[in-house]
Amino acid sequence: MNLVINVSNHLIDNAESLAEEIVNGVLFSLKIEIPLWEKEQAIEMYINFINFLGNSLMIEEEKIPEPLIEWSKNNAARQVSPNGKISEIVVRYPTTREVFTDIMTKISIDIGLLLEDYAFIIKRINNMLDISLNETVFAFERLSDDYKEETQREMAELSAPIVLIKEGIAVLPLIGIIDSYRANHIMEKVVPKIAELRINYVICDFSGILIIDTDIARHLHQIGQMLNLLGIQTLTTGLRPELAKTVVKSGIKMSEITTFANVKQALDSLHQY
Repeated sequence: MNLVINVSNHLIDNAESLAEEIVNGVLFSLKIEIPLWEKEQAIEMYINFINFLGNSLMIEEEKIPEPLIEWSKNNAARQVSPNGKISEIVVRYPTTREVFTDIMTKISIDIGLLLEDYAFIIKRINNMLDISLNETVFAFERLSDDYKEETQREMAELSAPIVLIKEGIAVLPLIGIIDSYRANHIMEKVVPKIAELRINYVICDFSGILIIDTDIARHLHQIGQMLNLLGIQTLTTGLRPELAKTVVKSGIKMSEITTFANVKQALDSLHQY
Protein backbone atom coordinates (compact mmCIF):
# COMPACT_ATOMS: atom_id res chain seq x y z
CA MET A 1 0.00 0.00 0.00
CA ASN A 2 2.95 2.32 0.64
CA LEU A 3 3.90 2.05 -3.02
CA VAL A 4 0.35 2.98 -4.06
CA ILE A 5 0.68 6.05 -1.83
CA ASN A 6 3.84 6.91 -3.75
CA VAL A 7 1.94 6.64 -7.03
CA SER A 8 -0.84 8.80 -5.59
CA ASN A 9 1.61 11.51 -4.54
CA HIS A 10 3.37 11.36 -7.91
CA LEU A 11 0.08 11.82 -9.78
CA ILE A 12 -0.98 14.79 -7.64
CA ASP A 13 2.45 16.47 -7.73
CA ASN A 14 2.75 16.12 -11.50
CA ALA A 15 -0.89 16.45 -12.54
CA GLU A 16 -0.33 19.35 -14.95
CA SER A 17 2.60 17.83 -16.86
CA LEU A 18 0.91 14.42 -16.99
CA ALA A 19 -2.32 16.01 -18.31
CA GLU A 20 -0.39 17.76 -21.07
CA GLU A 21 1.38 14.49 -21.90
CA ILE A 22 -1.95 12.66 -22.19
CA VAL A 23 -3.60 15.29 -24.40
CA ASN A 24 -0.55 15.70 -26.66
CA GLY A 25 -0.14 11.93 -26.88
CA VAL A 26 -3.77 11.41 -27.93
CA LEU A 27 -3.66 14.20 -30.52
CA PHE A 28 -0.35 12.92 -31.94
CA SER A 29 -1.55 9.31 -32.14
CA LEU A 30 -4.80 10.28 -33.86
CA LYS A 31 -3.06 12.89 -36.04
CA ILE A 32 -5.74 15.48 -35.34
CA GLU A 33 -5.72 19.15 -34.43
CA ILE A 34 -8.19 20.89 -32.16
CA PRO A 35 -8.64 24.59 -31.27
CA LEU A 36 -6.34 25.90 -28.56
CA TRP A 37 -9.29 26.60 -26.23
CA GLU A 38 -10.46 22.99 -26.58
CA LYS A 39 -6.95 21.68 -25.90
CA GLU A 40 -6.63 23.85 -22.81
CA GLN A 41 -10.03 22.67 -21.63
CA ALA A 42 -8.99 19.04 -22.13
CA ILE A 43 -5.74 19.59 -20.20
CA GLU A 44 -7.66 21.24 -17.35
CA MET A 45 -10.09 18.32 -17.27
CA TYR A 46 -7.25 15.79 -17.13
CA ILE A 47 -5.55 17.77 -14.35
CA ASN A 48 -8.77 17.35 -12.35
CA PHE A 49 -9.01 13.72 -13.50
CA ILE A 50 -5.45 12.91 -12.36
CA ASN A 51 -5.84 14.74 -9.04
CA PHE A 52 -9.05 12.89 -8.36
CA LEU A 53 -7.45 9.59 -9.38
CA GLY A 54 -4.50 10.26 -7.08
CA ASN A 55 -6.78 10.99 -4.13
CA SER A 56 -9.12 8.09 -4.91
CA LEU A 57 -6.25 5.58 -4.66
CA MET A 58 -6.29 6.21 -0.92
CA ILE A 59 -9.89 5.02 -0.53
CA GLU A 60 -11.74 1.85 -1.46
CA GLU A 61 -14.96 3.61 -2.52
CA GLU A 62 -14.88 4.62 -6.15
CA LYS A 63 -16.41 7.94 -7.20
CA ILE A 64 -16.38 9.83 -10.47
CA PRO A 65 -15.29 13.49 -10.54
CA GLU A 66 -18.08 15.86 -11.53
CA PRO A 67 -15.74 17.85 -13.85
CA LEU A 68 -15.23 14.65 -15.86
CA ILE A 69 -19.01 14.24 -16.27
CA GLU A 70 -19.44 17.88 -17.29
CA TRP A 71 -16.52 17.66 -19.71
CA SER A 72 -18.07 14.54 -21.28
CA LYS A 73 -21.42 16.30 -21.69
CA ASN A 74 -19.76 19.37 -23.20
CA ASN A 75 -17.94 17.16 -25.68
CA ALA A 76 -21.30 15.75 -26.74
CA ALA A 77 -22.89 19.20 -26.97
CA ARG A 78 -20.22 20.39 -29.42
CA GLN A 79 -21.07 17.51 -31.76
CA VAL A 80 -24.81 18.18 -31.88
CA SER A 81 -25.27 19.81 -35.27
CA PRO A 82 -26.41 18.74 -38.77
CA ASN A 83 -22.89 17.47 -39.55
CA GLY A 84 -21.81 16.52 -36.04
CA LYS A 85 -20.74 12.93 -35.41
CA ILE A 86 -20.35 11.32 -32.01
CA SER A 87 -17.80 8.99 -33.60
CA GLU A 88 -15.33 11.90 -33.70
CA ILE A 89 -15.30 11.84 -29.90
CA VAL A 90 -15.69 8.10 -29.35
CA VAL A 91 -12.62 7.22 -31.44
CA ARG A 92 -10.42 9.16 -28.99
CA TYR A 93 -11.16 6.89 -26.05
CA PRO A 94 -9.19 3.76 -27.08
CA THR A 95 -6.16 5.94 -27.81
CA THR A 96 -6.62 7.75 -24.49
CA ARG A 97 -6.58 4.39 -22.70
CA GLU A 98 -3.37 3.41 -24.48
CA VAL A 99 -1.62 6.68 -23.71
CA PHE A 100 -2.79 6.63 -20.09
CA THR A 101 -1.76 2.98 -19.67
CA ASP A 102 1.70 3.66 -21.11
CA ILE A 103 2.20 6.57 -18.70
CA MET A 104 0.99 4.58 -15.69
CA THR A 105 3.15 1.60 -16.70
CA LYS A 106 6.25 3.80 -16.73
CA ILE A 107 5.34 5.35 -13.37
CA SER A 108 4.68 1.90 -11.88
CA ILE A 109 8.01 0.53 -13.10
CA ASP A 110 9.90 3.57 -11.75
CA ILE A 111 8.24 3.21 -8.35
CA GLY A 112 8.44 -0.58 -8.34
CA LEU A 113 4.71 -1.08 -7.95
CA LEU A 114 3.39 -4.58 -7.29
CA LEU A 115 1.46 -6.19 -10.14
CA GLU A 116 -1.79 -6.40 -8.15
CA ASP A 117 -1.55 -2.70 -7.24
CA TYR A 118 -0.83 -1.80 -10.87
CA ALA A 119 -3.89 -3.80 -11.97
CA PHE A 120 -6.00 -1.99 -9.34
CA ILE A 121 -4.95 1.44 -10.68
CA ILE A 122 -5.47 0.51 -14.35
CA LYS A 123 -8.92 -0.87 -13.54
CA ARG A 124 -9.87 2.36 -11.78
CA ILE A 125 -8.69 4.45 -14.74
CA ASN A 126 -10.65 2.28 -17.20
CA ASN A 127 -13.79 2.52 -15.09
CA MET A 128 -13.54 6.30 -15.08
CA LEU A 129 -13.00 6.41 -18.84
CA ASP A 130 -15.92 4.02 -19.40
CA ILE A 131 -18.24 6.27 -17.41
CA SER A 132 -16.99 9.31 -19.33
CA LEU A 133 -17.64 7.53 -22.63
CA ASN A 134 -21.14 6.48 -21.55
CA GLU A 135 -21.97 10.01 -20.37
CA THR A 136 -20.75 11.42 -23.69
CA VAL A 137 -22.89 9.06 -25.77
CA PHE A 138 -25.98 9.42 -23.57
CA ALA A 139 -25.68 13.21 -23.56
CA PHE A 140 -25.26 13.24 -27.35
CA GLU A 141 -28.41 11.16 -27.80
CA ARG A 142 -30.44 13.38 -25.47
CA LEU A 143 -29.18 16.59 -27.04
CA SER A 144 -29.65 15.19 -30.56
CA ASP A 145 -33.29 14.40 -29.80
CA ASP A 146 -33.77 17.95 -28.48
CA TYR A 147 -31.98 19.39 -31.52
CA LYS A 148 -34.09 17.33 -33.94
CA GLU A 149 -37.28 18.38 -32.17
CA GLU A 150 -36.28 22.05 -32.29
CA THR A 151 -35.26 21.75 -35.96
CA GLN A 152 -38.51 19.97 -36.75
CA ARG A 153 -40.48 22.75 -35.07
CA GLU A 154 -38.57 25.44 -36.95
CA MET A 155 -39.03 23.61 -40.25
CA ALA A 156 -42.74 23.23 -39.54
CA GLU A 157 -43.02 26.98 -39.05
CA LEU A 158 -41.11 27.67 -42.26
CA SER A 159 -43.11 25.10 -44.24
CA ALA A 160 -46.45 26.91 -43.77
CA PRO A 161 -45.99 30.69 -43.48
CA ILE A 162 -49.05 32.95 -43.60
CA VAL A 163 -48.66 35.61 -46.30
CA LEU A 164 -51.15 38.47 -46.13
CA ILE A 165 -52.02 39.69 -49.64
CA LYS A 166 -54.61 42.30 -48.79
CA GLU A 167 -57.22 42.83 -46.12
CA GLY A 168 -59.17 39.63 -45.60
CA ILE A 169 -57.04 37.54 -48.00
CA ALA A 170 -53.96 35.44 -47.24
CA VAL A 171 -51.88 32.85 -49.02
CA LEU A 172 -50.68 29.76 -47.17
CA PRO A 173 -47.81 28.38 -49.23
CA LEU A 174 -47.13 24.77 -48.24
CA ILE A 175 -43.44 24.01 -48.72
CA GLY A 176 -41.33 20.84 -48.73
CA ILE A 177 -42.53 17.50 -47.40
CA ILE A 178 -45.68 17.70 -45.30
CA ASP A 179 -45.62 14.96 -42.68
CA SER A 180 -47.90 14.31 -39.71
CA TYR A 181 -45.85 16.63 -37.47
CA ARG A 182 -46.20 19.54 -39.89
CA ALA A 183 -49.86 18.80 -40.53
CA ASN A 184 -50.51 18.91 -36.77
CA HIS A 185 -48.48 22.13 -36.54
CA ILE A 186 -50.72 23.73 -39.17
CA MET A 187 -53.84 22.56 -37.35
CA GLU A 188 -52.70 23.61 -33.86
CA LYS A 189 -50.66 26.76 -34.61
CA VAL A 190 -51.43 28.12 -38.07
CA VAL A 191 -55.23 27.78 -38.13
CA PRO A 192 -55.73 29.70 -34.83
CA LYS A 193 -53.39 32.43 -36.10
CA ILE A 194 -55.40 32.71 -39.31
CA ALA A 195 -58.58 33.07 -37.25
CA GLU A 196 -56.95 35.83 -35.14
CA LEU A 197 -56.06 37.77 -38.30
CA ARG A 198 -59.76 37.91 -39.28
CA ILE A 199 -59.11 36.53 -42.72
CA ASN A 200 -62.01 35.70 -45.01
CA TYR A 201 -60.16 33.78 -47.73
CA VAL A 202 -57.12 31.53 -47.52
CA ILE A 203 -55.37 30.38 -50.68
CA CYS A 204 -53.58 27.10 -49.88
CA ASP A 205 -50.82 26.78 -52.47
CA PHE A 206 -49.51 23.23 -53.00
CA SER A 207 -46.97 24.10 -55.70
CA GLY A 208 -44.07 23.89 -53.22
CA ILE A 209 -45.01 20.48 -51.83
CA LEU A 210 -42.66 17.66 -52.83
CA ILE A 211 -44.82 14.73 -51.78
CA ILE A 212 -47.80 13.87 -49.57
CA ASP A 213 -49.43 10.56 -48.71
CA THR A 214 -53.12 9.75 -48.35
CA ASP A 215 -53.13 10.24 -44.57
CA ILE A 216 -51.60 13.72 -44.90
CA ALA A 217 -54.07 14.56 -47.67
CA ARG A 218 -56.90 13.77 -45.26
CA HIS A 219 -55.23 15.89 -42.57
CA LEU A 220 -55.00 18.85 -44.95
CA HIS A 221 -58.64 18.36 -45.97
CA GLN A 222 -59.63 18.44 -42.29
CA ILE A 223 -57.69 21.68 -41.92
CA GLY A 224 -59.69 23.13 -44.82
CA GLN A 225 -62.91 22.00 -43.15
CA MET A 226 -61.81 23.62 -39.86
CA LEU A 227 -61.23 26.90 -41.68
CA ASN A 228 -64.65 26.66 -43.32
CA LEU A 229 -66.26 26.11 -39.91
CA LEU A 230 -64.55 29.31 -38.79
CA GLY A 231 -66.16 31.14 -41.68
CA ILE A 232 -62.96 31.20 -43.75
CA GLN A 233 -63.25 30.01 -47.34
CA THR A 234 -60.34 27.91 -48.60
CA LEU A 235 -59.09 27.97 -52.18
CA THR A 236 -56.53 25.43 -53.37
CA THR A 237 -53.84 26.15 -55.97
CA GLY A 238 -50.80 24.40 -57.44
CA LEU A 239 -52.26 20.88 -57.09
CA ARG A 240 -50.14 18.90 -59.55
CA PRO A 241 -51.59 15.75 -61.19
CA GLU A 242 -49.65 13.35 -58.93
CA LEU A 243 -50.81 15.23 -55.83
CA ALA A 244 -54.38 15.28 -57.12
CA LYS A 245 -54.23 11.50 -57.53
CA THR A 246 -53.16 11.16 -53.89
CA VAL A 247 -56.04 13.39 -52.81
CA VAL A 248 -58.55 11.27 -54.77
CA LYS A 249 -56.98 8.04 -53.45
CA SER A 250 -57.50 9.32 -49.90
CA GLY A 251 -61.24 9.34 -50.47
CA ILE A 252 -61.61 13.11 -50.72
CA LYS A 253 -63.92 14.28 -53.50
CA MET A 254 -62.24 16.85 -55.72
CA SER A 255 -65.65 18.42 -56.30
CA GLU A 256 -65.59 19.51 -52.64
CA ILE A 257 -62.41 21.53 -53.23
CA THR A 258 -62.28 24.92 -54.95
CA THR A 259 -59.12 24.64 -57.07
CA PHE A 260 -57.15 26.94 -59.35
CA ALA A 261 -54.01 26.35 -61.38
CA ASN A 262 -52.04 29.04 -59.56
CA VAL A 263 -52.29 31.79 -56.97
CA LYS A 264 -52.89 34.49 -59.59
CA GLN A 265 -56.01 32.75 -60.87
CA ALA A 266 -57.32 32.38 -57.32
CA LEU A 267 -56.70 36.08 -56.63
CA ASP A 268 -58.37 37.05 -59.89
CA SER A 269 -61.46 35.12 -58.77
CA LEU A 270 -61.51 37.31 -55.66
CA HIS A 271 -60.94 40.57 -57.53
CA GLN A 272 -64.07 42.09 -56.03
CA TYR A 273 -62.34 42.05 -52.66
